[in-house]
Amino acid sequence: MATDFLQMMSATGGGDVTSSSSSSLIPGLPDDVAVNIIARIPRSHHPGLTLVSRPFRSLLSSPLLFSTRRLIPSTHPSLYLSLRLPSSLLWFSLHSPDRRFSPIPPIPSPPLAGSAFASLGSFIFALCGSLPNLSSPSPSVWSLDCRFHLWSPSPPSRIPREFPAAACADGKLYLLGGCSPDTRARCSNWAEVFDPVSGKWEAVPSLPEVRDKWMHASATIDGRVYAMGDRGGVMYDARKRTWENVCGELDNGWRGRACVVGGVLYCYDYLGKIRGFDFEAGMWKELKGVGKGLPRFLRGATLVDFGGNLVVVWEENDGGGSCKGKGMEIWCAEIRVRQDETCRDLVGEICWSGCALSVPVRASIVCCLAVEL
Repeated sequence: MATDFLQMMSATGGGDVTSSSSSSLIPGLPDDVAVNIIARIPRSHHPGLTLVSRPFRSLLSSPLLFSTRRLIPSTHPSLYLSLRLPSSLLWFSLHSPDRRFSPIPPIPSPPLAGSAFASLGSFIFALCGSLPNLSSPSPSVWSLDCRFHLWSPSPPSRIPREFPAAACADGKLYLLGGCSPDTRARCSNWAEVFDPVSGKWEAVPSLPEVRDKWMHASATIDGRVYAMGDRGGVMYDARKRTWENVCGELDNGWRGRACVVGGVLYCYDYLGKIRGFDFEAGMWKELKGVGKGLPRFLRGATLVDFGGNLVVVWEENDGGGSCKGKGMEIWCAEIRVRQDETCRDLVGEICWSGCALSVPVRASIVCCLAVEL
């Protein structure tokens, strides 16, 4: 492993790491052992580690480090946020020590409206959409390599879409709806799947009764992709390759952006409460224990699975809190959630909560995703 690293750095101009004994990552240790040690250090300490030596800087910016972290495993979740301004789409990542969002490069193309977003492995995908004030959807797909914060164009979807649903299951990316099934081509490609290994999109056969145009939410549970549309939700079992309509209780209670934590689907309802759907019981339950630690109503609330905890991100008007100055604030709260073994109630405990970003007034949350790095 270390030999591959040293050869790669020399071949790519990543620094003279083989010409002297000073090129050792940790003096007195084989480089493969040193890589294994360094890979266990939390990413929040990486900026300081880059100051140690040139070999450290090369390793910390190489794919080898991240592949080693996955093999150990020693990955940690990283949070990514997208905000829409009147003429731009901004991206941020959460810096762990101070729990503040820092800007990262935006997508190097005109911002689209009605795009879908999903994370798969170390990547975030921005899928389809349309230019503002134009009704022409796009098949474009961009991927963000979260290891290095680099955007690259990915293979476009088979047909143009706007406001589709996107979700990942069993290592593949599914794209549903966002197109009017008014032609044979659109009917046969109403749903499609992307295999990152082959780099190809393939059509997913779908039934006429599941084809809605606009989708507003999606989630994956045990290989089943759920997508909520204008006229009810649908579920695609990626392992059995079968379709079903979403049950009435789940369909009626699902509001806005949702996420799955520990097999429970959580969403934020119009009454200002976080609720979870217990699939075994077939019913919605209020998340207890968080009422006093969160505002009554969360504007633009987005929920994310953050390494087994529930993270809630929302918009706040600047009231002179921890984020000083005029404008709007983006707040975050990380919640440890569990299901009571006796009564099966959903119980939450707020780990931390606070302002994570100050932004212009007219900004709004587009999406928030977690990636294991």
